[in-house]
Amino acid sequence: VQLVESGGGLVQPGRSLRLSCAASGLMFNMYTMAWFRQAPGKDRELVANIDTATITYHADSVKDRFTISRDNVKNTVYLQMNTLKPEDTSVYYCAAKWRGRKEYAYWGQGTQVTVST
Repeated sequence: VQLVESGGGLVQPGRSLRLSCAASGLMFNMYTMAWFRQAPGKDRELVANIDTATITYHADSVKDRFTISRDNVKNTVYLQMNTLKPEDTSVYYCAAKWRGRKEYAYWGQGTQVTVST
């Protein structure tokens, strides 16, 4: 199984970025997909997830700014991030878990997002 994130970078506050996570080696449509983030010195945080029925969850800190979506044909999950703030600066990780399971079994390598002037 491989999860490969892309789309990170340096962006000014108030701007947008879209992260992508391309999955291979798994039955993508049978997995709940998620985005986590971790900033230096902080705990890893669940940002958003989307289950096999495309029901989504977004953390309060990103609600109304970030949107998770998935494309089961392209085996890809996205995170559209709008109105970015400096506190969104983190390494963002894609993760996958089999539907009904509690733990995320598969993780990507992470992509850095830096929000700064």
